[in-house]
Amino acid sequence: MREPRRAATLSAQAADQLREQIASGRWPVGSRIPSEHELVAILGISRNTVREAVRALVHLGLLEARAGDGTYVRVASEMEAVLLRRAATAHLSEVFELRAVLEEHAAGLAAQHRTSADVKRLRELLHKAHETNCAGEMTALADVDGSFHLAVVEAGGNALLTEVYKHLGSALAAAVAGLTWGREIAAEHDHWHTTLVEAIAAGDAVTARSAASALVRISRRAALGQEGAHERDCTERR
Repeated sequence: MREPRRAATLSAQAADQLREQIASGRWPVGSRIPSEHELVAILGISRNTVREAVRALVHLGLLEARAGDGTYVRVASEMEAVLLRRAATAHLSEVFELRAVLEEHAAGLAAQHRTSADVKRLRELLHKAHETNCAGEMTALADVDGSFHLAVVEAGGNALLTEVYKHLGSALAAAVAGLTWGREIAAEHDHWHTTLVEAIAAGDAVTARSAASALVRISRRAALGQEGAHERDCTERR
């Protein structure tokens, strides 16, 4: 890291240096950043300035301070931190509505702009999704499903849409990870995944958008159905 310029906003400049380490991937999400003492030596600034810079990034949600264990990278960008905080306070139905808007549009773009490499990647992920779906392991399915839908978005070639979708990925995956998949839902899920890939490969934007919409409806129906059941159970216990 380069030493910050000596100026009245030294702590802000130091925060920018720390932010660059996170954004570049040199400090990956989940890793512990150098200690306060080490940062003082690296940046050539005072301990108080380092502490203020770190505190600013903790406040933004980029870093997480763990008492007695150091400070860890929580997310890779401010946009991700803001979107995750907002998604956490939204009703589950709103999360699925946002997902529908993003994924339907992305599916149409993918059908128009996909490359042979994109189609190959989607087919590989489709196979993994089918295997995981059959196994009924929802945490693994959520991971594969997230990778699959991100690949659809990336195939559309819209960098900004891809960035926004990546940042919301954790919230969207969390909404799926807690679901219980029955055989009927699993079969329906597989069917529409396959339809989506084939539509993208064929350049059929209309069918691709329809398939993407159907997939969101399946997850939404399962999630909101379980949420309603939980609320009924809580009411019956009172």
